[in-house]
Amino acid sequence: MKVRAAVLERFGEPLVVQEVDLGEPKRGEVLVRLRACGICHTDMYSASGVDPSGYAPCVLGHEGAGVVESVGEGVASLRPGDHVVTLFSPQCDECVNCRSGKTNICVAIREQQNAGYLPDGTARLSREGEPLRHFMGCSTFAEATVMPEIALAKVSEQAPLEAACLFACGLSTGLGAAMFRAPVEQGTTVVVFGAGMVGLGAVVGARLQGAGRIIAVDMSEQRLELARQHGATDTWIGGSHVVEQVLEETEGFGADFTFEATGNVAVMRQAVEAARMGWGKACMVGVAAKGETLDIVPRYLITGRQVLGASFGGVKGRQQVPELVERYLAGDIDVESFISHRLTLEQINQGFELMHRQDGIRSVIELPAS
Repeated sequence: MKVRAAVLERFGEPLVVQEVDLGEPKRGEVLVRLRACGICHTDMYSASGVDPSGYAPCVLGHEGAGVVESVGEGVASLRPGDHVVTLFSPQCDECVNCRSGKTNICVAIREQQNAGYLPDGTARLSREGEPLRHFMGCSTFAEATVMPEIALAKVSEQAPLEAACLFACGLSTGLGAAMFRAPVEQGTTVVVFGAGMVGLGAVVGARLQGAGRIIAVDMSEQRLELARQHGATDTWIGGSHVVEQVLEETEGFGADFTFEATGNVAVMRQAVEAARMGWGKACMVGVAAKGETLDIVPRYLITGRQVLGASFGGVKGRQQVPELVERYLAGDIDVESFISHRLTLEQINQGFELMHRQDGIRSVIELPAS
């Protein structure tokens, strides 16, 4: 079938919206008619050419939601008409990692996914007979895509797809870090560094976990106001003083939980140093630039602090994304307030420019029904 898609032709150049070919789903695969897609920093990072694992040409996008149009042989959990959220982090329940129960990082299709292909090592996207690689196994900057069954989460049809798509990456990453990876305990003090999409998700997650105090730290007054609307009890402008301020506010001990959602290694260090002596947990959710390192004074670890990492917030996609969507439908998460701009596919480069200017929290591409 022919679909319109936003293609990254060359690094550092605008995406080109054009018609490409999409093949039928093979065994274990699903054809999804996309209805909405968030524009995430990871897309911009890869398009810039800074990402050492990036590749071009490819169809970018990974924060998507849509409706199943057809399924390949052997697909048992999905059928045409199902509403789904795309998962760059799959869940097979069979690989060594999934069976362990200790992590959400499924390795069943990781090698081919990282190379830009579907599990059999080929692509369903092509142009004039030449294959186009799939981005993060998703390629959601398109009218339709083919993905593995294990990389799709079936969600309630009651959830608007423009809201559901945010659970495909940024929102779930923040929510999961606070709810599943740490997890935050009732009555505790939490500091969230960064009030973008991921950081705001962590604020919401901490609230849902019953945190007693949630301190949001950011350089933007506008984002801090949004953090307060979502459960932050305190909002601080960031800077070199923050660690000292946390210690002053906690009788010199530090916060029970800290979350870093900026990708800035200097802020990551602050998150470690602001964590409580004895049992504080510092969870790193932001993605640092290539070659950067986190400098930690060993004394902070020897005195009981723990440093955690979180991929997709520790969320097991097929199992827990539907549960998070149900929390949204129950009124626990105000997803609509995160959607700052609604764009068409042809406006994709405008969406990158809005992100570069830090204009809003999330731009969402709305795609027409077939």
